[in-house]
Amino acid sequence: MRDKFLQIIIIFISSVLVIQLFSLQVINKKKSNIDDKASIQKIYNFPERGYIYDRNDNLIVSNEPYYDILIVPNDVKLSDSLNIAKDLNISVEDFNDKFSKALDFSPLKSSIFISSITKEEYAKIQEKMFRLSGFFVQKNSKRKYNYSTASNLLGYISEVNDYEIKTNKYYKSGEMIGRQGLEKTYELILRGKKGVNYFQKDKFNRIIGKYNDGIYDTLPQISKKLKLTIDIDLQTYGDSLMQNKYGSIIAIEPKSGEILALVNSPGYDPNLLVGRDRSNIYKILNNDSIGKPLFERGLQGQYPPGSTFKIINALIGLQENVIEEKTLFKCNGGHFYAKNAFMKCHTNGETFSDLNKAIYTSCNTYFAKTYNEIIENYESPSIGLDKWRTYVNSFGFGNYLGYDHPTGKPGFIPQSEYYNRWYNNSWRAATTISNSIGQGEILATPIQLANFSAIIANRGWYIKPHFVKEIENDSIDNKYLIKNNTLINSEHFKPVIEGMVNVIEKGTATNSLISNIKIAGKTGTAENFIKVNGEKKQLTDHSIFIGFAPVEDPKIAICVFIENGYWGSRWAAPISSLMIEKYLNKKVSREWLEKYISNGNLLDEYLKPYVSNNFSINE
Repeated sequence: MRDKFLQIIIIFISSVLVIQLFSLQVINKKKSNIDDKASIQKIYNFPERGYIYDRNDNLIVSNEPYYDILIVPNDVKLSDSLNIAKDLNISVEDFNDKFSKALDFSPLKSSIFISSITKEEYAKIQEKMFRLSGFFVQKNSKRKYNYSTASNLLGYISEVNDYEIKTNKYYKSGEMIGRQGLEKTYELILRGKKGVNYFQKDKFNRIIGKYNDGIYDTLPQISKKLKLTIDIDLQTYGDSLMQNKYGSIIAIEPKSGEILALVNSPGYDPNLLVGRDRSNIYKILNNDSIGKPLFERGLQGQYPPGSTFKIINALIGLQENVIEEKTLFKCNGGHFYAKNAFMKCHTNGETFSDLNKAIYTSCNTYFAKTYNEIIENYESPSIGLDKWRTYVNSFGFGNYLGYDHPTGKPGFIPQSEYYNRWYNNSWRAATTISNSIGQGEILATPIQLANFSAIIANRGWYIKPHFVKEIENDSIDNKYLIKNNTLINSEHFKPVIEGMVNVIEKGTATNSLISNIKIAGKTGTAENFIKVNGEKKQLTDHSIFIGFAPVEDPKIAICVFIENGYWGSRWAAPISSLMIEKYLNKKVSREWLEKYISNGNLLDEYLKPYVSNNFSINE
């Protein structure tokens, strides 16, 4: 009995193995050979690419239909190439070039011959398809951008290249992929998954029905919608303020890390990179070496943060107990930080400042002395600087912030090793005094500065900035829900915020006061150098502003960076106040300021080094 039972088990297991082997060796092999059969035509069924909405459910990106003409080279009658080219409305040279590429791909497999045919173009070709042996049509859809803004944020889609085809089995020649921006980050979500239908052809190359009753056919998997954190009305408004100015605006909701606006100027209409002309248009945009519209300044631009960085030195000074709210420093129009080494300040004569006054007057001397106390508070400048750097890093400076966009730069916060190399291990706080006012070696991106503003609004913490609020039937990455704490105690933010409020009410940015909204902010002016033909030239300073509002319950934190704009109060601060008012009140009361800013033109500033060797700056 026992032996019989064992025999039954062995027979059962053997039967299962035989069935599995049959499936692997026969059925799957048969399926794998489908693509190589000339008598089988494979047609893909692409799901519509996922729609993209703003935070208020305004449709930003949708789709419109287009058609691809596909080719199976072995089925084409080359003797009739002249007429084929005429029917397809292309030159004979173009036909030969495209045919060679298709032949190189595979003589038996289908590939895209002409992509992105419009409905109107297809209508003209359709009536001729019966005589175009070896050609057939595949319906697809292309992106339609409903707003002429946020191009670098959204990115674009384009045809896959040879490397992508080789490294990713999903994509075939002529298919589209998210190339930049959110289209790239969320490619798998937005594309869905294509289905495929196999058709049997007769000896005359005519489709006679489904291959094997369609057992190998697959249905497309529907793509998912994205809901962005962006307020498209605020984004568009920011564009209008940035006309004829180079720079960026970044606005964040402090409590959530949701990015409300990412304005890049100059920008371009994202619809320009849709269709068959996108390659030529991309080259034109890419060759603009002055405006650089493809350069996302808000995420990639690395600039000295200027006086906005004084705030972080104030916070570190409070945390390290080297200053208090009432600590006084004397300013004599500047600060002698070494023999015959003088840092100028715009204060007049002998001025004593406490922390509050130092912030709203932006006193260089106060923060130079604070920085010196921080660094020299340790047994060596190297230890002091690295401790200072640890504080700065906790605010997100000197590294990538981890937002959901493929583009970015880390900025730069020097450490002791950097100065040890430059000064042969012989330096002190005075050697690095430019760090006190956000100049010298320090570099930050506008999004880091916007996030810094959000941290101050939150009194010491932030959630990683991000662009996607919701994914249809899915959840966003958990890292966009977690608080990240700085190394500064929350109580130290109160006196700093009071000083930032006074920046608006009686300090360097009184032109940005809004009667019914309490704003905390800090202006910044940063030196600006470029190289033209290998020669270093100084240009007009950058104009910077960081801030948040309302102070009592922050809803928006912002950074505005205007290249060559000079004083932070000249351009960056008023633009910030208009953006804040627009977002919080849904309208702007100061129409005169809005008009002045919108009509402002800095293009001559950007052309100076290219049209003249002798030009003035900071006028």
